[in-house]
Amino acid sequence: MPRVEVDGVGAFDVEEGKRLVLAIEEDAGVDILHRCGSYARCTTCRVEYLEGERDQMTRAELEVLEKRDFLGQFRLSCQDVCDRDVKVKVLMTVSESGMDGPGPHPEAEITPPPEWVDKPA
Repeated sequence: MPRVEVDGVGAFDVEEGKRLVLAIEEDAGVDILHRCGSYARCTTCRVEYLEGERDQMTRAELEVLEKRDFLGQFRLSCQDVCDRDVKVKVLMTVSESGMDGPGPHPEAEITPPPEWVDKPA
């Protein structure tokens, strides 16, 4: 069972294959933003990996981060799954943003369906 540690919150055992955004929200109880519903469009589900960052990313994540000139600054929790131990820092929350809610509830599987590519150096 993978362990997700959220900086400043704690560490949690989570279901293998669960989307990271859902583990942060449901298991860790953090009010992480996901305004687009976790479709790799809005970049509000930002995290910084402190440990365990994957060497690959979805093409959708790569494209949105490149388009907005965010590549290398953070990763999108909606585009990763819990299949290893990680430690992350959540960068955008509902309470810090002043928004009225996190956004539509993410689907259980990565959306759009993932096409894995190597993370640029």
